[in-house]
Amino acid sequence: MDDSTTMYQQADFILTDPQRYLDLDSWHRTAAWLRKHEPIHRVEADGFEPFYAITRHADIIEIERQPEKFPNTMQPVLMSRSDQDQVRQGGGTLKTLVHMDGPEHDSYRGVTNDWFKPNAIRRRMEARVSELSRKYVDRMMELGGKCDFATDIARFYPLQVIMSILGVPEIDEPLMLRLTQNLLSGDDPDFREGQTRAESINAGVAKFAQYFNEVTTARRANPVGDLASTIANGQIDGQPLDDVQTFGYYVIVATAGHDTTSISLAGGLQALIERPDQLRLLQSNPAFIDNAADEMIRWITPVRHFLRHAQGDFTLGTIRFHKGDRLLLSYLSANRDESVFEEPFRFDVSRANANQQLAFGIGVHFCLGAHLARMELRAFFRELLPRLESIELASLTEEIASNFVGGPKRVPIRYRIKPGF
Repeated sequence: MDDSTTMYQQADFILTDPQRYLDLDSWHRTAAWLRKHEPIHRVEADGFEPFYAITRHADIIEIERQPEKFPNTMQPVLMSRSDQDQVRQGGGTLKTLVHMDGPEHDSYRGVTNDWFKPNAIRRRMEARVSELSRKYVDRMMELGGKCDFATDIARFYPLQVIMSILGVPEIDEPLMLRLTQNLLSGDDPDFREGQTRAESINAGVAKFAQYFNEVTTARRANPVGDLASTIANGQIDGQPLDDVQTFGYYVIVATAGHDTTSISLAGGLQALIERPDQLRLLQSNPAFIDNAADEMIRWITPVRHFLRHAQGDFTLGTIRFHKGDRLLLSYLSANRDESVFEEPFRFDVSRANANQQLAFGIGVHFCLGAHLARMELRAFFRELLPRLESIELASLTEEIASNFVGGPKRVPIRYRIKPGF
């Protein structure tokens, strides 16, 4: 069996099997082969509805910029047939920004759009993010020079940022953490509730609904200027958001705003530890920190994919799509595209076009919280790097088993940090 046959056989599995994301070197070798030999690859895997995998940067951009031809509809994330059925039957179906298109999406996004504009985020959150970055670097000191950075630091810093934005109390931190993991990383047995991904999603949705119904009632009775108040009292065309719309907003802010940034932070530090020259470059040239945040996001790509659904005949490259065809946009592959990123498998904090990474999407579905995520990463490394005297991996790292949102699960480290001033 030649190498091409092996790669072709592996292609379906790297996109459907969460376990394949535990070996990212192997995953990326197969994805690189696809980009070169079959960049639009039809997947017909056992237990899944057929779909086309879109692996090149340019092809994903072309699709994302035509949402009227390739909308999300109500299933933007790849799941097996059995998980789809269990979610529908168990009440875990969601309707958030990533489930919407057209005027509905535009109107719904407008409810909170002003909150997440760069100037607004800077005005409302820059001081708080700086405060929290100091808090968690200080916590590294308190842990005595050894910790699991992913679970002890990166998991909680972005969570507290999101809780500050929503205005929910710090005492609810363990609950919020568990719920986001139930929804986004239910393939991984360490994060899910129940035996399957679908059971985890259903449990997470039910508990989220209970929690935020109470938040909504409180904010409608007494708005206090936080994002939860904006959502609870939001209107579209003069009409209040209904329960499904209100709940969907809480879910997208709480989940997408936490896990993706947490994973990028953990993966970004791991990449620096494994490449001491890049760490020294950032410490000696802190002006690179802004750019480094995008390179970290490119390198990790916490959101691995979204689905789109063809609404009619369309030709891309040599492939003719028809109405009803499903297209999986592989951001993880696109962010290693050799035609866009020079030496894409080199982590380079000074990379000139790091901001061309597609981890935030592009077009109308560009991530609402992108500016906040960048702010969090930049603030943390501005606090950490001047104080960091030494750092190394203490043992093997571990990845999250997930074909949707994933990255480092454990990053055990040893280090020496100076006090802050």
